[in-house]
Order: sequence, then structure tokens, then C-alpha cells
Amino acid sequence: MFYTCGPNEAMVVSGFCRSPPLMIAGGRVFVVPCVQQIQRISLNTLTLNVKSDKVYTRHGVPISVTGIAQMKIQGQNKQMLAAACQMFMGKSEPEIAQIALETLEGHQRAIIAHLTVEEIYKDRKKFSEQVFKVASSDLVNMGISVVSYTLKDVHDDQDYLHSLGKARTAQVQKDARIGEAQNKRDAVIREAHAMQVKVSAQYKNEIDMAKAQRDYELKKAAYDTEVNTKKAESEMAYQLQVAKTKQRIEEEKMQVQVVERTQQITLQEQEITRREKELEAKVKKPAEAERYRLEKLAEAHRLKLIMEAEAEAESIRVKGEAEAFAVEAKGRAEAEQMAKKAEAFQEYKDGAMVDMLLEKLPLMVEEISRPLCQAQKITMVSSGGGEVGASKLETNVTD
Repeated sequence: MFYTCGPNEAMVVSGFCRSPPLMIAGGRVFVVPCVQQIQRISLNTLTLNVKSDKVYTRHGVPISVTGIAQMKIQGQNKQMLAAACQMFMGKSEPEIAQIALETLEGHQRAIIAHLTVEEIYKDRKKFSEQVFKVASSDLVNMGISVVSYTLKDVHDDQDYLHSLGKARTAQVQKDARIGEAQNKRDAVIREAHAMQVKVSAQYKNEIDMAKAQRDYELKKAAYDTEVNTKKAESEMAYQLQVAKTKQRIEEEKMQVQVVERTQQITLQEQEITRREKELEAKVKKPAEAERYRLEKLAEAHRLKLIMEAEAEAESIRVKGEAEAFAVEAKGRAEAEQMAKKAEAFQEYKDGAMVDMLLEKLPLMVEEISRPLCQAQKITMVSSGGGEVGASKLETNVTD
């Protein structure tokens, strides 16, 4: 399964297939349960308050020194991390801090013993550098790097430092009194000299002021003349500049109007182009489409008429051929019938004539009786002697 750790700690995986153990500082690692083991070690910065009480210096003066040290286990250096894991694996941060504190305190006491009180008190930076250097070279073997060391406090129970302070204070007060007397003497001398210099400077000042006043009046007159001339020239130049500026403004206004007119023309041209395109899209294109549709409809109608005409012509041709064939067949049949009748007439003669008359007799009777059927009255006139001499038939036909 996967394990993760932050940048302030390191993981050590040991066991199956992990020889030497795998060390991960701030990351993740896959651990096989039961056959592999994972341990963690803190990489946090440790702040140590290093106190050395009543340590005898080189001259046998006991003093107490307090220093502040910042240190941590270096996780980026694999060798130092391995050394730290070997020494501190399984220990808590307080335990690691106690070991480092004891080591650092031992080095601090050793360095105090090789120095005098004056060297420690006057040059604290040098003392801090020595402790830092010695402790770093020793703690690095444990995998711990010393980030910083600062000397916080130096004091003693024998008033040695206080006595040093008194002597220094007396010397300073003595030097102060001597300096004050010398300063007073020098101040009187400097004051007299300053008074002399002041009087001389005052007279010289008055002379210089008179000369300066004279030069001022002369130069002022020349300057006034020059200033008036320059002022007149400036006024003329100003008026000229105003005129030029007005002219330039008018020219720029004209240019602006020209630009505006050009833009208006451009906009009008663009509007005309847009309207032409709109007209083309709304009128011309639909008109062309309608014309194309009408042309296609006319073409289809023309093809339809042509096909109908061709079909009608074909129908007339076929019908004519059929009628011609029928006429021809009828003619052949009538001719055969007439031929047979002629043969019958030849064979039967009077009998055939009688048969023909009998066949046509009903038609003859129908034609003779048709006017009689339409007559409304018949008038018969006798000529005497009991015979009908004449008869008159009046027929009124009502249409």
C-alpha cells in the first residue's frame, strides 16, 4: 500500500527487497505489508537554549553563558539522513533535541574554557562563530546541521563584569572631564577668533554689499532695457504665435472636416454596397430563382406538350392504321359478300331477287309509311256515279 509524508519528515522503508533501507524525504512510497516495515523521522527545525552555568574561563573566572541554536536533520543529504536514521530512528523530537543540546553545550563549555572573559564579552561574534564551527563539524556526523548559533547572554556571580564596567566607566568619565576642559578652552579660543572673523567679515560684508548694490543698480538698468526689449519681442512673438496657432487650428479643423466628409462618403459607399448586396440577396437572387423555376416549368410544359403531341400522333397513326385495316377488312368482307351474292344470284337468279326484295321490303314500307304517320287528316272526294273519282290527301306535318 502507498504511504505519504510531508516535507518536514522522512520515511525509511526496510525489509524484503529493501537492503539498504529506502529513505524518502517528503514524498510517497509503496510498502508491501507484513514483509516490509516503514518508520518515520522528523525533519523539523529544533530550537535549543544552550546554557553553560559557572564555567571557568582561561583566567579562572566563572561565568554563565546562554546561547540560542537552530538545528535540524538534513533530509536532502542522503549520507547525513542515513547517519541520522542510524542514531535517532525511533526517538522523539525531545529526545533528539536533548542529545543535540548536550553535544552543543559540551562544545560551548570547551570554547569558554579557552577564552578570557574580555574576549567573550567584547567579541561575541567571534565566540558565536567558534561555537558554530566546532558544533557543526561534530553534529554533521550525526546527520544534524546547525542552521544558526547566537550568543544570547553572558553574566557572572563575582561581579567581574561589573568591575570591568566600573573601570571602563571611570576611564570614560575621566576622559570626559579632560575632554570637557579641552573643549571649553578650545571653545574660548574659537569664540575670540570667531569674533575677530565676525568683525572683519562684517566690514567686508558692508563693502561687498555697497559694491553689490552699485553693480546691482547698473545691471538692473541694463537688465530692464534688455527685459523690456525681450518683453516687446515676446509680445510680438506671442501675437505671431497666436495667429499661427489660430491658422493651424483652422487648418486642422478643415482637415477634420475633410476626414469627416471622407468618412461619410466611405460610409455612404459602404451603405450603397450593403444595399446592393441586400437588393441582390432579397430581389435579384429570388428573381433569378423564379426565372429559373419558370424556365424549368416552361421547359417541362414544352416537353410535356411535345410528348403529348408525339403520343397523340402515335395514337392517330395507330388509329389510322387500325381504321385502314378495318376498312380494308370490311371492304374485303363486303367484296367477298358481294362476290358470294353474285354467285348466289347466278345460281338462284329469280329466287335471289325475291330474297333481296324481301330483305329490303321492310325498309321500303318504313320509308313509305313515315309521311302517312305524320298526317293529321285525309280528305276523299267522290266524282259521282258511286265511284271515287279523285282523292285529295292533305298532310300536315307538325315539326
